[in-house]
Amino acid sequence: MGLAAKGTFWSRVLTGLFFVPLIWLVGFFVYIFAALSGAGFFYIWLILCVCAVLTVMLVLGLGEWLRRKVYWSIMGGLTLVFIVVISGYELNGMYQNSIPKVVEGEVDLKAYEPFVRGSKAAVLNEAATFKLRDELPVLDGATALYPLYSAFAMAVYPEKDYDVHRSEVRSTKTSQAYESLFSGEADLIFAAEPSERQRGDALAAGAELALTPIGREAFVFFTHADNPVTGLTLEQIQNIYAGNIKSWDELGGKRAAIRAFQRPEGSGSQSALQRLMRGRSLTNPPQEDVAAGMGGIIARTADYRNYPDAIGFTFLYYATEMVRNGEIKLLAVDGVYPDRESIADDSYPLSSPFYAVTAGTSNPHVESFINWIRSEQGQKLVEKTGYTPLLVP
Repeated sequence: MGLAAKGTFWSRVLTGLFFVPLIWLVGFFVYIFAALSGAGFFYIWLILCVCAVLTVMLVLGLGEWLRRKVYWSIMGGLTLVFIVVISGYELNGMYQNSIPKVVEGEVDLKAYEPFVRGSKAAVLNEAATFKLRDELPVLDGATALYPLYSAFAMAVYPEKDYDVHRSEVRSTKTSQAYESLFSGEADLIFAAEPSERQRGDALAAGAELALTPIGREAFVFFTHADNPVTGLTLEQIQNIYAGNIKSWDELGGKRAAIRAFQRPEGSGSQSALQRLMRGRSLTNPPQEDVAAGMGGIIARTADYRNYPDAIGFTFLYYATEMVRNGEIKLLAVDGVYPDRESIADDSYPLSSPFYAVTAGTSNPHVESFINWIRSEQGQKLVEKTGYTPLLVP
């Protein structure tokens, strides 16, 4: 007979009225704990499924609808199913985590700090014609441009410790650098052209942006090295990120859904993608689900992960000099491969200037510093770092 063969009808009803709410109350607290711990959708739904299964099995047991042996056989089978499902999920997670990622956070910028023994920052072979001793402008900027403005500082600033996170020569990434510029915490930042949102933030802060081009760089797209597709047209890229092209076989590749990764809002590369779209709406990117607080699930853009069917984007210097991931390959755009030659002759369609950006700083040395950066010596450092210099008159 069932679990409560010797119990009376009402005792079984009371038992059910006690244990069913208890199951869901415990499930609720486990759900909250899982959400606060950052568990994804899988474990959130697993908790709900376990509560539902336990409720059904409790009712079946109390109702004496199953023989005891059958009942416990079903319970054992369900437990085994849950163990297999969880094991499969975790093993798949381990596999996914083993796939290389391309993210800004993986580069050790301390390796480019100025005046540090063995620094990777480029060095002038002669004394700089412009030097600063005091009232040093606070520099900030994009991750990919830190090696460049670190080289500027090493040529012009007095020798001392310039920590990458807390000094006059720091890097907080593009979005934070623009915020620091608007708030007056930074005097000069080095970044790609601001997004429309950042221009709006500048206007709201009463900051007058001044963008001075100091070099050129390529915005590049890349895939897994084994992807048979070697190039795309600008229109195809737009259609991929608008969600109109969804499979690689539409582009001459294998029959596989395209995983079009994006970057966080306000980053230099995401702003470049938005400009490339020319007003077209972006499709939803692959997402990681992160539970946070009582608000439920927060969706965020996932870091690029090198799946065979993925496509991502960045800037040429970052991909080829700072990350150097041998398992990705750059794509030609409109038949032109991105390299220093195609940037210099402007044949690569997604090459553009990067800038020294100010917003009304009161520092007396900023204008002279920017003029030196655009001089022959400054442009030598642009080239020695690995970027494409301007054609200085």
